[in-house]
Amino acid sequence: MIRVLLSLLAGALLLISPNAVLAAEQSAVLAGGCFWCMESDLEKLPGVISVESGYSGGSVPQPTYNQVSAETTGHQEVVEVRFDPARISYPKLLQSYWRNVDPLDGDGQFCDRGDSYRPVIFTNDDRQSSEALASQSAAARELGMSESALKVEIKPLEKFWPAEDYHQNFAELNSVKYKYYRWVCGRDRRLDEVWGDNARTGNSWSN
Repeated sequence: MIRVLLSLLAGALLLISPNAVLAAEQSAVLAGGCFWCMESDLEKLPGVISVESGYSGGSVPQPTYNQVSAETTGHQEVVEVRFDPARISYPKLLQSYWRNVDPLDGDGQFCDRGDSYRPVIFTNDDRQSSEALASQSAAARELGMSESALKVEIKPLEKFWPAEDYHQNFAELNSVKYKYYRWVCGRDRRLDEVWGDNARTGNSWSN
């Protein structure tokens, strides 16, 4: 009897598509300056499955880091965040995103200047677009500014290109270099100036 039940269970498991198991997983593509920093900041969030550094927004296929950093492709440094929406919603993820960027700077982020470092929320569908716009309104209210003062662009995602292997998990694999870069760049100092106690958090929006 036990063998029969086990056989039936094994057969049922074989009928379950791997895609069905992963169907609940969602993704978000976000640009916020140096992708090393965005990757390190967002991968710590409960419900985030993985974060991969890459490039989006440009017209050149399979761009390289040298091309993007030379401002010749129109891409921004981005991260693709894969997350479990049962544990962290897209709006909640965006709260953490906003608190990890300087939304008042549309010419780069912190010490990194140029189009490739601009903050951008790339949306996968109409729902993400609507929720991204709502997060923009909430961020503006919290900062006591008009939405027009915020320089984070919201636009549809066309393609995510993974960055080179040596950029992946950079903060973890190159801890000393990463921490020195982040300190010299003044990222955390500026985040504290803009967001105060909410800097680098996913706290609920405040007015």
